[in-house]
Amino acid sequence: MQKTFTVTGLCVPKLHYMVDLSGRVQQIVSDYIEPGMYFTINRARQYGKTTMLFMLEEKLKQDYLVLSLSFEAADDFFTSKQTLAEGFVRMIATNLRRQGVEEDILSEWEKPVSEEFPMMDLDEKITLLCQTSSKKVILMIDEVDKSSDNQLFLAFLGLLRTKYLNRMAGKDTTFWSVILAGVYDIKNLKQKIHPGQESKYNSPWNIAADFKIDMSFSPKDIVSMLNQYEEDWHTGMNIEKVSQLLYDYTSGYPFLVSRLCQILAERIEDNCTEQEKKDAWNEEAIQKAISRILKEPNTLFDDMSKKLNDNPNLKEMIYSILFQGEKYAYEAENERIRIGVMFGFLKERNGSVAVANRIFETKLYNLFLSEDEMNNRIFSTADMEKNQFIIGGHLQMELVLRKFCEYFEDIYADVDDKFIEDNGRRIFLIYLKPIINGSGNYYIEARTRNMKRTDVIIDYKGEQFVLEMKIFHGQEYNRRGENQLLEYMDYYHLQKGYMLSFNFNKKKQIGLKRIIVGDRELVEVVV
Repeated sequence: MQKTFTVTGLCVPKLHYMVDLSGRVQQIVSDYIEPGMYFTINRARQYGKTTMLFMLEEKLKQDYLVLSLSFEAADDFFTSKQTLAEGFVRMIATNLRRQGVEEDILSEWEKPVSEEFPMMDLDEKITLLCQTSSKKVILMIDEVDKSSDNQLFLAFLGLLRTKYLNRMAGKDTTFWSVILAGVYDIKNLKQKIHPGQESKYNSPWNIAADFKIDMSFSPKDIVSMLNQYEEDWHTGMNIEKVSQLLYDYTSGYPFLVSRLCQILAERIEDNCTEQEKKDAWNEEAIQKAISRILKEPNTLFDDMSKKLNDNPNLKEMIYSILFQGEKYAYEAENERIRIGVMFGFLKERNGSVAVANRIFETKLYNLFLSEDEMNNRIFSTADMEKNQFIIGGHLQMELVLRKFCEYFEDIYADVDDKFIEDNGRRIFLIYLKPIINGSGNYYIEARTRNMKRTDVIIDYKGEQFVLEMKIFHGQEYNRRGENQLLEYMDYYHLQKGYMLSFNFNKKKQIGLKRIIVGDRELVEVVV
């Protein structure tokens, strides 16, 4: 059977092109399983948790009795202590039967649960199972937070915690290791159960060890996956370059990497020429794949929108980072930051809060801009006249800026300076979006984004443009910005760069001017 890239459900090495996880699995076994740790793999949606559990189970089942469960559809378990105990017993029984456990152990486990004291009975069943098993018993539960807004779930965690503590004291026999996987940090379950109360950090799962394994894909990881693909398809792609580009845009977010690869692979057919195969994996093809993933509906982006609406403080912080250049020191215990990291939207960069990857950043910009664009005159103007900016398939960036200056002066001439200072860059992005939408992308260079200046990298059909947007703060600051822009032009091997200056001086001269620096040209538009 021909392997494929997949982004739905489980990745299986025999069926799918996937990153080599053996090193991570062995590290989990050495650092967490062998010492008998209880821990939680809490990562954002579609971050490879289920696949990691599967690979871990495959590794462990040689030496351990592995009970692998999922709470994906277990809501009925949490209607009473009786249904919880009985449901857990049934799921475990299925696991035991599948693994060929001795009949006497299985029959003992399947005895009816006490109606008067179901949790106490479950406690005793676990002890007896672990005492009679010839192997140490490992419990894995995926999608564990599907029912974590239920008080009975805390009772279940409390049972596991009590047995763990008694085992450590030599008073009980129980699971050797327990692994819970989900999005929400189980140590903070009270937040979901009682959102407005101070007790939100009080969880029975405070016995869990911190899980520090990096589950994102490094460029080297992506190389290992593309090597498998290249062995089958012989595209002639530059694997190192493609892997680095995929990483640059995704920061190794597993779903994004795999989905981009899946889109690129769709362009390869058995009757493709050698050149067509190679072109399917070049930089322009990657840009098209990014455009597609940003527009297509998927559960990851649907969840992003929902989570932002459910957490307005987080949404406000991300907005101020993106559009106003605000800097926030990274503090893991800050509620907004912690939630943003838990959902996979944010990360730490050089001590500050940053958006997790370029694709998320562009999607977040698009989400925020979409809330404004429908009734925005400058968006409507750009949308109606967008065809003039594309000639022969090439984006006319200078014309884009020239026309923006005209429209801006016409629409915002009477608006106060403070509004423009706070919203000028957002207004330009609203204007740019319909022009490049469908064939181009943009992202913000995070190292230069601040309250005074922002560098935008625009990709359009394989061509790149570097644009500096800034608030004018005198000639000396302006010259520093020009030098920074020249450095970016060197990095992207460009002879022409662009600047958009929002100038509030009464005697400013609006319009376009050119600055020649050696053999390079800077085009500046002042509004």
